[in-house]
Amino acid sequence: MGDEPLPKAPWTFLTSHARVLLTLARNPGARVREVAETCLLTERTVQSIVADLEEGGYLSRAREGRRNHYRITPGAKFRHPAEAGRDIADLLALFAEEPAEQPAENTQSPR
Repeated sequence: MGDEPLPKAPWTFLTSHARVLLTLARNPGARVREVAETCLLTERTVQSIVADLEEGGYLSRAREGRRNHYRITPGAKFRHPAEAGRDIADLLALFAEEPAEQPAENTQSPR
């Protein structure tokens, strides 16, 4: 019983902070609830991440009527030394558009 390996937790390449930033870059008028649904996070987690991103200078928010509107800070740099000197705009540009639909693989055998 005790010798069974524990299942590995799934991992992903992007952090929750990156996902929230990408979601707000795509939809600057998104509500926290919408961001949470998109990123598979709780609303409280998204609120905390937005506060982190604001504090770090990556985005700002302005009240427009009853909603917040988010603006990504142009020229903001990555924080980790491994990515030092690179703009987050490069990451945002990479994910700005929805991925193109992949062509169906050719299932015919070669002649």
